[in-house]
Amino acid sequence: MGVGERGVSSCPPKRQTMAARRCVEWLLGLYFLSHIPITLFMDLQVVLPPELYPVEFRNLLKWYAKEFKDPLLQDPPAWFKSFLFCELVFQLPFFPVAMYAFFKGSCRWIRIPAIIYSVHTMTTLIPILSTFLLEDFSKASVLKGQRPETFHERLTLISVYAPYLIIPLILLLFMLRSPYYKNEEKRKKK
Repeated sequence: MGVGERGVSSCPPKRQTMAARRCVEWLLGLYFLSHIPITLFMDLQVVLPPELYPVEFRNLLKWYAKEFKDPLLQDPPAWFKSFLFCELVFQLPFFPVAMYAFFKGSCRWIRIPAIIYSVHTMTTLIPILSTFLLEDFSKASVLKGQRPETFHERLTLISVYAPYLIIPLILLLFMLRSPYYKNEEKRKKK
């Protein structure tokens, strides 16, 4: 059965650690895989010419923005567009690289780029989530269009964006705390 008398797995600790690491790597690989179409077909509509997108994708973005009362995607302010431009230039090229590294596993070279990505992404999410949580949408503001009116609508909108804070936080902690990624291979002395 693999379980000892005390309910502890009889698998060697190294094997358990490797299995847990592979689970986290697959979670991260799936995150980056899912992020590619979301970025290409939704987020980048804000910074790229509308002619690049079929009417179905433009309608999907309009539906989402109206249904979830997302003021940042209805009439994006300049600061939000700058975040999406960074997503186009820096993050999008990183997604397939990270996806490959985490699905393949054991790619220690991804550690520093993953740390940079995670910190950058979390930094951009703080003003976005703060806007949804703290902005007084009842007053005339820079944000136009439908806005969340109730606390429940704010939380719903935050729940759409929260995974883009939570998963990069998991990624950062994984890169900083995992013994596998933390240990640098020792250089041979001559």
